[in-house]
Amino acid sequence: MVRQLGELENAIMTRVWRWNRPVTVREVLLDLQSEREIAYTTVMTVLDKLHRKGWLRRERAGRAYRYEPVSSREAYTAALMNDAWATSDNPAAALVHFFGLMSPEQREALRDALRVAALFPSDPPGPESAADGPDTGGPDTGGADTGETAPGATR
Repeated sequence: MVRQLGELENAIMTRVWRWNRPVTVREVLLDLQSEREIAYTTVMTVLDKLHRKGWLRRERAGRAYRYEPVSSREAYTAALMNDAWATSDNPAAALVHFFGLMSPEQREALRDALRVAALFPSDPPGPESAADGPDTGGPDTGGADTGETAPGATR
């Protein structure tokens, strides 16, 4: 199960994901200070905690560290959605309600994602499945596997 990021953790991870390169405490601090008063040691502590929780990897750069994300924001979001869905006693009904909450733009993004997922099935047919004959409509494990696993998720 993936734990949702706290408010400051999310603000920091948003920057790290957006910049998509190794970052220092000072860089994150300077950007955060445009929105709030915050101490260097606070940013350093949160980056260290995110590293220990598995969200960031770090590499020594002189006396400081450079931090970079272990996985993408999209992988994190997908893991949260999967965890939320897994709490339902009736996943199909939960999806119907979820789709009902979506904007037209979100539904179009879903249609696009389903088209992409159909291009990259997670379980391509192998020699043994071809010998079994056509798919009989069993449970679908579909979805594109990017190879990324959010921290806390299992593979």
